[in-house]
Formats: sequence, C-alpha cells, structure tokens
Amino acid sequence: MEQNDGNPTKYEVALSKYNTDLKDNDIQAKVNALIERKVAANNTPEIKKFLFNCIDLTTLNTTDSDECVMKFTEKVNKFDDEYPDLQNVAAICVYPNFAQVVSDTLEVDSVRIACVSAGFPSSQTFIEVKVAETAMAIMDGADEIDIVISVGKFLSEDYESVCEEIQEIKEVCKDKHLKVILETGALGSASNIKKASILSMYSGADFIKTSTGKQQPAATPEAAYVMCEAIKEYYDQTGNKVGFKPAGGINTVNDALIYYTIVKELLGEEWLNNELFRLGTSRLANLILSDIKGEDIKFF
Repeated sequence: MEQNDGNPTKYEVALSKYNTDLKDNDIQAKVNALIERKVAANNTPEIKKFLFNCIDLTTLNTTDSDECVMKFTEKVNKFDDEYPDLQNVAAICVYPNFAQVVSDTLEVDSVRIACVSAGFPSSQTFIEVKVAETAMAIMDGADEIDIVISVGKFLSEDYESVCEEIQEIKEVCKDKHLKVILETGALGSASNIKKASILSMYSGADFIKTSTGKQQPAATPEAAYVMCEAIKEYYDQTGNKVGFKPAGGINTVNDALIYYTIVKELLGEEWLNNELFRLGTSRLANLILSDIKGEDIKFF
C-alpha cells in the first residue's frame, strides 16, 4: 500500500476507527452460543415467509441461455397466481448478458433484476471492462449490481486499488444498488473479513455479500457475524445503513434461519426487510416453500 511521507493513508485511517483485531476462536464461540440460544425461537411460518421474500433467485450456470432464463423468469411471473398468500422473491439474479431477457420477460413490479458483473466471479479483469460491463447491465435493465472485490489486491494490502475500483463502479451504478462480494472463504480470517467489510462500505457499497458461491467455503455463520458487526459499527459511526447478503452454501431452511437470527440479534428489526437483507440462493426457494406448505414442492 502506498504511503505518504510515512503518514497513514486514508484507508488505514478509516480502518483505525474500528476494532479489526479479531480472534477466529472468539467469533466461533459467540456464533455457537447465539445459534444455541436464539435460532429455535425463529423457526416460525411467519419468519419463513419473510425469508422467502428476501431471496435473490439465482441462475449462474455455464449452460444458461436466453430460453432457459426466460423460463426461469416466467416461473416468478406465475408465482403470484399460484401462491397469492405469499410475497414473491426479492430479485432475479443472472449474468449481465441476460439482463435484457429478464427485463423483457418479468411482469412482477416488486421483483428486481440483479446482475453479477465486473469480472464475476474472480474479479480478474481490467477496470475498464468492469465499468463497461456494469454500465451495459444497467442499460439492459439491471436494478442491482453484484461485484467481487479484488481479493488478491486486498490480501496484498493494496487497499487503495480495492477501494478505488468499488468507488468507480458505484459511480456508474448511481442510484442502483451495488452489492459488494467479499468472497469471505478466500480472506482467511475474521480480521480480514472485518477489514474488507469496512473498506467496501467506506467505498460506497449498498450491500456487503459473503460469497460468489463459486468458491468453497462460501457463506458461513462466522463470516456473517463479523460482517453484521461491521455493518452495525459503520452505522453507529456514519448513520449509513448498509445491507447484508449471505450467499453460497445455504442448503437448508435452518441455514437461512441462522442468518436471520444473526441479522436480528446484531442489527435489529430495522434490518429485517428485503431492502437491507437478502439471501443469495435458488435451491432454498423450493425448500422454504415446501416447509411453509407442508408438502414437497418443486415450483422453481
């Protein structure tokens, strides 16, 4: 990281306002205690209905095509007729080249169009390409953009490059939500997750997100705990509310309840809406639907 006559950079100054000296074992103990004490009470039909309404229904497959993305979107259109007692998913998340297909097909006003962009999932490309891809996705109808931080640069402590990229992409997004993916499984420690969370928010992230789902480990309760602590501390210092999105490895309804519980206990009721809380998953949609209805459903 660049230094200026031995003085700390503005990114180091930003980090110095927060406790980033975290011990992984301490976080794990806190998470285990929280799960043991609080999750069971949140296992209710009402909360499961809420969680369904927080899902970013996602298709990010090598085999995706215009036709299958259209069919994927049409299922969301049909959901309101099939299940009028439930609120629909929060968003449909696709690769940027399918934004136009979703935009042309989607008929549900409450469902947003999210696109992974800027060299997803590795973030290993030119900033000019990241900016262009983001701009094109928005032009084609994207309401939200999900990007990955430059993990290699972060681990090399080149915080300036990491932050300037996020700032540049946020300028392109303007009022569209920018979700910044930390790829927590690659960061190696709770301390690094806390630093990456703070730097992302400092640089303009509207949401911070755990993972791409393309690398293991993906989302973990420990990463979620650290990120939500960072969001709370950032809000206390700045007054800015940043959203939280776990993604990747959310395989059961209980997994979703754990993330709900962490958000509720660390951030409070104000974060329990789909403007500030999302779940990045597709398999979970059928699982929650089946749980709510008490029968095996494969709607999506």
